[in-house]
Amino acid sequence: MSKAVKENTLSRLPVMTSKRVHPGSTDVDPQPAQKIRRVEPEPQRMVAASAAGVKRPVAPAIGVKKPVAAPVPRHPVRRPTAAATVAGVPTGINKQRVAPAAKVGTGPTKRAPWDLKGKYSDLEVKVQNYQSRLKGANQENEGLKDFMSRAKEDISKLENELDSVKLQLKEVPGLKKQLERVSEQLEHVSQQRDTLEKDFSSTSDKLKSVTTLKDCLTSELHDAQSHLSICRSSLEHKEEALRKAQELIRQMEEDLYNGEMERRRLHNTVQELKGNIRVFCRVRPLLSNVEADIPHIQLPTHDAKAVVLAKSEESHTGRSGDTQKNYSFSFDHVFGPRASQQEVFEEMSLLVQSALDGYNVCCFAYGQTGSGKTYTMEGSEEEPGVIPRAVQQIFKAAKALESKGWEYSFTASFVEIYNETLRDLLFKGKANKRPEHEIKKTSSSGITVTNLTYQSVTCEDQVHGLIELANQNRSTAKTNMNDQSSRSHSVFQLDIEGKNSDRGTKCKSSLCLVDLAGSERVQKSQSQGERFKEMTAINSSLTNLGIVISALASKESHIPYRNSKLTYLLQHCLGGNSKTLMFVNIAAEMDSFSESLNSLRFASKVNDCVIGTASANRK
Repeated sequence: MSKAVKENTLSRLPVMTSKRVHPGSTDVDPQPAQKIRRVEPEPQRMVAASAAGVKRPVAPAIGVKKPVAAPVPRHPVRRPTAAATVAGVPTGINKQRVAPAAKVGTGPTKRAPWDLKGKYSDLEVKVQNYQSRLKGANQENEGLKDFMSRAKEDISKLENELDSVKLQLKEVPGLKKQLERVSEQLEHVSQQRDTLEKDFSSTSDKLKSVTTLKDCLTSELHDAQSHLSICRSSLEHKEEALRKAQELIRQMEEDLYNGEMERRRLHNTVQELKGNIRVFCRVRPLLSNVEADIPHIQLPTHDAKAVVLAKSEESHTGRSGDTQKNYSFSFDHVFGPRASQQEVFEEMSLLVQSALDGYNVCCFAYGQTGSGKTYTMEGSEEEPGVIPRAVQQIFKAAKALESKGWEYSFTASFVEIYNETLRDLLFKGKANKRPEHEIKKTSSSGITVTNLTYQSVTCEDQVHGLIELANQNRSTAKTNMNDQSSRSHSVFQLDIEGKNSDRGTKCKSSLCLVDLAGSERVQKSQSQGERFKEMTAINSSLTNLGIVISALASKESHIPYRNSKLTYLLQHCLGGNSKTLMFVNIAAEMDSFSESLNSLRFASKVNDCVIGTASANRK
């Protein structure tokens, strides 16, 4: 063959992506006498890599040229693939070896230039060898591709498994702690189990003893049942006796109730015989010497109702010496300067009891400033006066009447009349925000004050707290006649409501305790400015009180209660359905003789006053 034909034939041969050294290549002299060298793969290393989850080495990509290796024998040995080595996966490559070329004789390796036919024959053999090797290489390449895809999937799965294992490894400390807690719980449960087993054993023993006891109790029960039948017959006789006793108790309760009603009726009769308006006189001791005698005030020892004021006067004719003029007065009771607070209250305690019986009761103190009115009504911490003692008696008596079926509720209020203006002494707000108050009549002909604080009380201590609050708010000032003079009239009122559910009886009353401001004279008190204005208002209200008393004594058709806030507020006490007690307080000093004489004259006028008979407010 010519050279052109040879080149054309070679150009039609398939091209390998990787250069391989052909044993029949003209670049290397064939050496048929040499043995074929077999290269063994490294299976252990590759298996270890696969087991550790490390990516296997990837076969070189097709089309990448390898460096030209040294000449190899004419008959190359096919290497096993990595996949076939590691996993034993079939590669899909035809495992039949390509038949090696026929051995060339021992003659010269090159043909003569003129032996074109021989060269053509050699080229055909080379082409066949190339084609068989190309076919094997393509099959091997396809197998490697399939292996690579499976290997990538395996690698992805192994990587996922590796991530999962790593996450599980991260959870190991928590699981370890959880395991420790579970172990502790298991130990605790084991201890509880042991304890329960012991308890069970103990309970079993107890059950046996209880069973034995049950048998004993059963026999005792039979005995008790027989005894019970005997007791039942006895009980029937006792129940009959009990019914008779209960009937007797009901009869006695009825008698007790009737006796209580009779006591109240007789008590009220006694009070009416003493007069609905009663007057007590109290003489204040000398402030300089409490034990000193008071010559111008005479108290007969044989008569506890009389008091005499004596005064020496000069003779108008000048023919004789000084003459003594006596002014005699008689009241329901007269207390000397040494009388205690307890003695004073004992005399009026029966009147306080009438308030629980359903009668309106009023008590007020009258006299000049500094005569001891506030001490009589309120007293001191060591010697309490009328108001705290009356409250104590009211709650004590109400407690005693609970056993007779009576239930009482109490409402307290405290108001003062200052310069003809009503002021709430229980008001706790700011002075500039005080509400205005008016006196109004109720539908039941009673008297009420608008916007006034009415405090519900259940015990004596609550009332004492209200009295302390009222004393802090009350208007007082220093004058020439008294270091702490009351500049207003204070009115404490305790509304009482009683109910006897067993009898269906109700009663409603009020206990009104009044501390009047003292009358003054400008010549003695030397009041100026605001004190003069207060003195004028006090004297005016006391004058109107005298006018009302005179109108009641004269039985006039019109009684001027509305002339002052004081008489309007005390209207139901003076001329209505009420039992009234008046304290007239006189000072012991000689320079107060005129004021004492005026006070006693006013008290006599009150004592002579006769009003209608009070009646109980019962339903």
